[in-house]
Formats: sequence, C-alpha cells, structure tokens
Amino acid sequence: MLRRLQPEKWNYTTAAHLLNRAGFGGTPEQLQRLTDLGLEKAVNFLVDFERIPDSTQNPEWAKPDPERLEKLKEMRDASPEMKQEARKDQQRLERDLVLRLRYWWLQQMATTSRQLQEKLALFWHGHFATSVQKVKNAYLMFRQNEIFRRYGSGNWLTLLTYASKDPAMLVWLDQAQSRKEHPNENFAREVMELFTLGEGHYTEKDITEAARALTGWSYERLNQGFVYRPGAHDDGKKTILGRTGNFSGDDVLRIIIQQPQSARFITRKLWVFFASENPPDALIDQLAALFRASGYEFKPLLRALFACEEFYAPDVMRQQVKSPVQWLISNVRMLERELPPAVACVNALRMLGQELLAPPNVKGWDGGLSWVTTNSLMNRYNFATFLVLGENPLNNGNGSANANGPRRMPLHGSHADAARLFPRETRAVKEKLAAALQKRFLQGELRPEHQSTLRTYLEAQGELDDVDVLHAIRLIMCTPEFQLT
Repeated sequence: MLRRLQPEKWNYTTAAHLLNRAGFGGTPEQLQRLTDLGLEKAVNFLVDFERIPDSTQNPEWAKPDPERLEKLKEMRDASPEMKQEARKDQQRLERDLVLRLRYWWLQQMATTSRQLQEKLALFWHGHFATSVQKVKNAYLMFRQNEIFRRYGSGNWLTLLTYASKDPAMLVWLDQAQSRKEHPNENFAREVMELFTLGEGHYTEKDITEAARALTGWSYERLNQGFVYRPGAHDDGKKTILGRTGNFSGDDVLRIIIQQPQSARFITRKLWVFFASENPPDALIDQLAALFRASGYEFKPLLRALFACEEFYAPDVMRQQVKSPVQWLISNVRMLERELPPAVACVNALRMLGQELLAPPNVKGWDGGLSWVTTNSLMNRYNFATFLVLGENPLNNGNGSANANGPRRMPLHGSHADAARLFPRETRAVKEKLAAALQKRFLQGELRPEHQSTLRTYLEAQGELDDVDVLHAIRLIMCTPEFQLT
C-alpha cells in the first residue's frame, strides 16, 4: 500500500493523468514535456509551484473602499426612499463585481502555469463552502479566494485558522454575532463536522464547549476585517475533545487538528478530490500518518499522493467525472482558445451545476456522478459546440450529433483554430488525424463503437478542411468517455 510508481510505468498517459488531476490538463506538447521530466521532477514541478513566477494581477476593484465610512454616515442620515435606492444601486454593483470575480478566477485557472495552486483553491472553495448569496460582498469573497491560493498547500492549522477567521466565513456561518451570552453553536459544529473531523467524531458537549471558546471572534464591518472582542468572549473553563482548560478559539482549532481523525478526514477528502471515491482505509491511514509526521504540512502529503502507484491504478485513471469547472477549463486549454465572454462562461457553469462562489449548501458540491444528468449532459454537448464552432446547434437546427456524425454547419463567432491544432500534414492522412484527435482530447482511445463513428465521419468527407476537423473535435467532445478524466 502507498507504493511508489515504478519508473517503467511513467509515460505520456500517466503524465497526462497527473496533469489532469493535479491541474486542468494541457496540450500534447505540454504533456510531453511533463513526461520527459520523469515522475519525481514532474510531481515537484506541480507541487513546488512557488518556483514559477506568478503573473497574477488582482482585480483593480478588489481593495478596501476608502470612502466606506463616509457612505455609511450618509446612509444613516438619508431618507427611506434614498436608502432603498442606494441599496438597489449597491446590489447592481455587487452583481457586476461577482460576475467579474468569477471570470477573473476562471481566467486564472485557464492561463496559469501554477495549475496545482488553482486546483487546490477550487478544492478548498468546495471544502470551506461559502456562498456569495449570503455574504453579498464580492470583495470578501475575493479575500477568501486569496487565502485558499496563498495557504492551500501549506500547513493545515495555518490554513484552518485563516479560513475560520476569514470575514466571508464569519458572515456565512453567523459567527460575527456570537457572544458569551449566546454562543454560536452552528459555527463550532461546521468546523468539526464539515471542516476537520466528520460526523461521529465529536459529541454535542464538544460543540457546546467549542462554541463558548470561539466567542469573541467577530467581523468589523467598517474595515471589513476580523476582530477579536474580549468583552464578548467566555473566559470560563471548557472541556473539548477530552481536554480541559480556559480555551480560546485558537486553542479549539489546535485541539481539533491534534486529533488523529483530523488527519484521516482531510487526507480522505483530498484523495477523493484528486484520485477516486471510496479509498481503502489502509491507504488513508498511511497517508494520514505521513501527514501527521510532517507536522500537518500538505506538500509532503501531495507529493506522496501524486507519486504513489495507487494514484495511477486502472480503477482511478479516466474514471472520474469532470466537474463543470474542470470540463470548461480543460476544454479551453486543449483547444488552445480564449475563454468565452464572462456571461457565457458563468451561465454555462450554472447550467452544468457548478456556480463558482455559490455552492449549493455548507457541504459544497457532491461531485462524482451527480455532475451528469440527462439535462447536464445535453448542456455539455451544446456548450462544446459553442466552444469548438462558435455556434449552438439549438439556435438554428442545422447541426446535431448523431450516429453518422455531426452535420456540417458554418462557423460563427469565436471558434477554435483547427489549423493551429492540426496542421495540414496531420489531417492529410485520416487515420493519423483520428489518432491525433484522441491523443489531444482523451490522452487515450475512444471506445470501439465511437472510434467507428469517428472514422465513418472522416471517411465521408473529401479533403478535410477546418470545418470538418472542428466537427470531428465536437464529435469526440460529445462522447461519454470525454466526460471522464
């Protein structure tokens, strides 16, 4: 268990698997470079992403509002009508900023050379599931995203502390209103149940006592930051997870992290996200032991996870349903095209079931097979048409995928560059093109029946032009196996 992948098993296919799971995939050229590095250097390249220059440019609006105090004073003195109009203006502004923030993050995922950094940020966003629908502030959501990007591969206690004191989290779980007279048990419960231990590994008394210790943690609305209010803190003796003392909120997190179950809980969640569902308990126990021995540092854990033979097992590779975000970003990377406009991307992800910054509940997205329903699959196929051809077939009825392949239709809008992806010498031999299509978009082969459909389509065309090639790409993107990674 937890055996290192043998060198002879490292190849283009396993390198592609690594980049698809630890990131969002790439072009054949990028995958070949990763292959040439060998397993150890490839894993280190992804995990030690700080060595890669960071070209991230924060959104220009993502900063504290210097006029916030003046605006609040004006609102206090305003008439009811003016207050209502100001609220409407603020809501319109926030909707626009949320759209811009979602698109900014999608751009980061689509263009970054630090793929694991953004993939981890996506994992932590689902783990510390916080919704802008309640927070109602794009700047606070940006700050939370920055925590995930900055501390997501570091120390578990450090990340948990920053995430728990994060203003968006304090608003999301109502911790800002917690006082010693009325401790907020909801926040303490979610910290234990959803963030660190899981159900069945704490008692109701642990929740009550932890809530007392966490009193005093609050949110300063004026400067939009965390604040500790000593007068609101319960400084009495508490007993939490078998330990007794005059504990603070920081003590609570430290006590929780020291529980062996905390390491098992978070390593299991990471394995499920990056590898597969239902991992063997023995595998998780070994990963958790390594995690504890490292002082709860994520990088040694990630190195072991990405280098072990179990990560490359047949029941792991190409067996994970792509999340909507993974589907969109990996498509953009493989097509070597720009992201579609912001509204198109955000609407597509909403229809596919993963609206960034708005997870469905405190548990985040279920993932796995929940990503694929009859409606979501049809939406994937339609949006694939938009990404490849710049046209939705539902708009004109001139094209649809069928047993004989897609019908030919003209190009509209922003479409993929077929000549760039597959130059003339590649498409001159149709069998060679079919192999190149599968290598780029599947890093493997289609099922025999789908290979037959692809060959039938290509053979039915004469000399292949750009439109023919793009329709062949679309045909692959509308297969069941393309929905897996």
